[in-house]
Amino acid sequence: DICVLGGFQVAVNGDLANWHTGIPDAVPAVGGAMDLAVGAKCIYVCMEHLTKQGQPKIVDALTYPITGERCVDRIYTDLCVIDVTNEGLKLIEKVEGLSFEELQSITGAKLIDATQN
Repeated sequence: DICVLGGFQVAVNGDLANWHTGIPDAVPAVGGAMDLAVGAKCIYVCMEHLTKQGQPKIVDALTYPITGERCVDRIYTDLCVIDVTNEGLKLIEKVEGLSFEELQSITGAKLIDATQN
C-alpha cells in the first residue's frame, strides 16, 4: 500500500526521477523502482533537499529520466515535509529556525505554506 523510495528529483506534479543522474558513462540501473512507483497506492520520497552542488531536487520539471509520472504523494527532505497535491506543493512541516522564505529560495518549485493551518 505504501512505498518509500529515494529520489534524485521530484517535480511539482509528482513526477519522480530516482534511477539515473544523467552523468555520462553512468550505468542506468532501474531496478524495481518503476514497478513500485506505479504499483503502490501511496508513494513517499525521502531525499536531501539539495544536491551536493547546491541545486534543488524539488523542481518544476524533471531534468533526469523519469521513473514514474504523477506518482509521488509526499516528499521528506532533511529540511521539510511537503505534500504533493492538485493545488501544488504544500509545505506541512519544516525544521525549526528555517523560515518559509529561506526554504522557498532554495526550492526549485513554488511552495504553498500550509504550516499555519
